[in-house]
Amino acid sequence: MNDARTYQVVTYGCQMNVHDSERIAGVLEEAGYVPSLEVAPPGTPGLADVVVFNTCAVRENADNRLYGNLGHMASIKAARPGMQIAVGGCMAQKDKAVLITKAPWVDAVFGTNNLGSLPVLLERARVEHASQVEIKEALETFPSNLPTRRESPYSAWVSISVGCNNTCTFCIVPSLRGKETDRKPEEILAEIRALVAEGVQEITLLGQNVNTYGVEVGDRKAFAKLLRSCGDIDGLRRVRFTSPHPKDFTSDVIEAMAETPNVMPSLHMPLQSGSDKVLREMHRPYRRERFLEILSEARAAMPGAAITTDIIVGFPGETEEDFLATMDVVERARFSAAFTFQYSKRPGTPAATMDNQVPHEVVQERYERLIAQIERISTEENQKLLGQRVEVLFAEGEGRKDADRGRVSGRARDNRLVHVSIGADSELRPRPGDIGEVCISYAAPHHLVADSGLLSLTRTRGGDAWEARQSAESGSATSATVDPSVPRNLRPGIVYSDD
Repeated sequence: MNDARTYQVVTYGCQMNVHDSERIAGVLEEAGYVPSLEVAPPGTPGLADVVVFNTCAVRENADNRLYGNLGHMASIKAARPGMQIAVGGCMAQKDKAVLITKAPWVDAVFGTNNLGSLPVLLERARVEHASQVEIKEALETFPSNLPTRRESPYSAWVSISVGCNNTCTFCIVPSLRGKETDRKPEEILAEIRALVAEGVQEITLLGQNVNTYGVEVGDRKAFAKLLRSCGDIDGLRRVRFTSPHPKDFTSDVIEAMAETPNVMPSLHMPLQSGSDKVLREMHRPYRRERFLEILSEARAAMPGAAITTDIIVGFPGETEEDFLATMDVVERARFSAAFTFQYSKRPGTPAATMDNQVPHEVVQERYERLIAQIERISTEENQKLLGQRVEVLFAEGEGRKDADRGRVSGRARDNRLVHVSIGADSELRPRPGDIGEVCISYAAPHHLVADSGLLSLTRTRGGDAWEARQSAESGSATSATVDPSVPRNLRPGIVYSDD
């Protein structure tokens, strides 16, 4: 019988938080914890000896979800002697001891700069029968130096920097993550080579502002150099990055993307607003025409590249004219997808105290208009791929209805989601991590479909790595075999919120 304590990590927020959650899981497993086999609805905890909430402070909804879940967990913990609850991430960094006041049943609170402290805090709370709060204002160790339990054996996040030097008036991240700190390029490349040796064939470079990488040493071309160096790593098939800032985006990065075969033709370029007046109020030091120039330059160098964005609706003082300016930029930019947000007042940001807060009903109406426009454009852009052959890297959990519809799903080189029809007994059935070529037969706003199945299939080292993990987990008493059709939100160990 295995008496190891079980854990579950519930993640809110951005890709940086997802990456941090893999490190939190790794730290816990190094300390002897094992993933819980209990599963739960997306974004909510199941039953485990330790439940960790890795939080986001960017949107108000994430706050509400956290405190709602903590309230739900109070009665569960009361009925389970020895159960512990921990809260980390950006909201923990922001609220600090306030969390314990609002939820005194929380055992440990830790910040963005000391992920590795969690096992010690949990043990101290257990011995002392008292909540433990430890928030470090400075980074203790780069998260990538911590052990990890990666969600995928064939795809990985690689952090190149943490923190942010920008002063966007709507964003609280710089005060929570601190000033930008860069990793040395040789450390990043060594990590990538080690990952590739394990079977990883796709990496995503992460940073709050990736294209200011090198700021500490004054090398404005450091990020482009890093992309080109990734192109020299044998076995690394796909390189992505997120997120850049338009004010820092330079031609050498576009050239590096276009000239490095394993850097994918996909670009996430946050717009936030199409109004120059609103951009000034946001402290976003670029203007709409400069933004569109960057997109034109990228498309000239990489025809067919998929460009996505972030947009905030209802920033304080936004008029109908300002909103129509955003709609105009969206029409001209032809985004393949957009992450759209209704402005959320965040305490501690300059925008929270600005006059002319836009009424909710106005924000909602504008938001609905914007969503309709984006979905029309993304459908039109996706329809341009009808009849075209595309390369798909198959993945776990991308298609929630795959099992019912006889499909497998993955991402095209431009990061579009593709569902591929395939018979259950087909000899060409791919494993997650394998790569296939398909012909697109249907286009919707958020995905493509290839009804004619696979045109070809490449069995990859990534697929081998996935199969090896499956074999190891199926023989383990503490882990469950992962069905690739099960959304990652419903798998053991780490769950993810949509917030």
